Amino acid sequence: MPFIVPTADSKEYLLNLRRLFGLRWAMLVLMALLVLIVPGLLGIALPQSVMLAILAIGALLNALGHWFAGRQRTATANELCSQLIIDIATLSALIFFSGGATNPLVSLLLPPVAIAALGLPRRQVIVVGASAVAAYSLLMLFYLPLPIADASRATQLHLVGMWLTFAVSALLIGWVILRMSQAIRRRDAELAAAREQALRDERVTAMGTLAAGAAHELGTPLATMALLAGELAQDQRLPADARDDIELLRRQIAACKEIITGLSRRAGAERLENARFQPVDRWLDALRQKWHALRPQPGSRLVVASDGEAPGIVADPRLEQALLNLLNNAANACPQPLEVRLAWHSRDIEIEIRDRGPGFPAEVIALCGKDKLPAHDGGCGVGLLLTCSAIGQLGGRLSLENPESGGALARISLPIEKP
Repeated sequence: MPFIVPTADSKEYLLNLRRLFGLRWAMLVLMALLVLIVPGLLGIALPQSVMLAILAIGALLNALGHWFAGRQRTATANELCSQLIIDIATLSALIFFSGGATNPLVSLLLPPVAIAALGLPRRQVIVVGASAVAAYSLLMLFYLPLPIADASRATQLHLVGMWLTFAVSALLIGWVILRMSQAIRRRDAELAAAREQALRDERVTAMGTLAAGAAHELGTPLATMALLAGELAQDQRLPADARDDIELLRRQIAACKEIITGLSRRAGAERLENARFQPVDRWLDALRQKWHALRPQPGSRLVVASDGEAPGIVADPRLEQALLNLLNNAANACPQPLEVRLAWHSRDIEIEIRDRGPGFPAEVIALCGKDKLPAHDGGCGVGLLLTCSAIGQLGGRLSLENPESGGALARISLPIEKP
């Protein structure tokens, strides 16, 4: 009998149902071998033709069930329950023609009950348990006795059968408990990871709410600064150096206004309503140029490490902001030019940002966006958390490492999307 993982999900029921059909073939083959071998090996006459006919009917039902299960997308607890009852009925029919309740293999009616208790709701467990008890009770009253004249030999065979039943039950129970404990530990780990992810998402959502409020309040001061910078730029008395500084200030103010205006897009509305699909190399180069407009120093170099036509990518504002955060962190760590490397494979896109600074601290690599970092000079320690969260929402993954040749390397892996 197969192991059934406890679950209430219809897809899990279907998985368990297919597993039951697959392993039932082994059970039917084993029983057929016993029916063919036991009469000659132990000298016990059995109605082989009838028992083989029962196994043939069981094989036909199993083939039909396997065929239907292969075309289903979901299954119910009642379907799994009915298959376990078929197992009980098949085994009961075989035991009826081989001694009934005096056959020590009658205890094999218990595994279907144990499997039902592990994988089915209470109502179906009661049905399977009641079916097993009813079958055992009927086999105590109605059965064909085994033709064994020698009482001592019958006792010996009975003891051997009891040992066989005990060995099979011990192996089955041990395997079931082991698999069940593994499934429980795996599910606990998944739930713990889901809870951590929910807490991180809640924290990021709270940060987004605060950012939206701050952006609304920053609109007026930025407008005032833009007005004053425009008036200063028209003052002919200022020297050329001052005019250049004022022009740079105006560009920075315009960039800040554009960032604030795009907050609604960064909430994901643009991705759903007006997604822009473009080649990833052109998108990445445009984003790099946009970053240089905000931070002329240090420079950067884009390296495309793959040949052929570049795959497309959705220009999601969340991904753009995540890359800008990584570029800013790399620029803060090292004033030398950065290296931005782009590569693509059959299923994913890789973007690497490398600097020549001191490398990531061990604390940063250990957390890697799982929690906010302590506040530091020039930042509050949440940039990496927001970056990792945004990439995760897009189905990607962020990894940090310190290469042996020095510096720090941030790698983003993103699945290739279809237009």
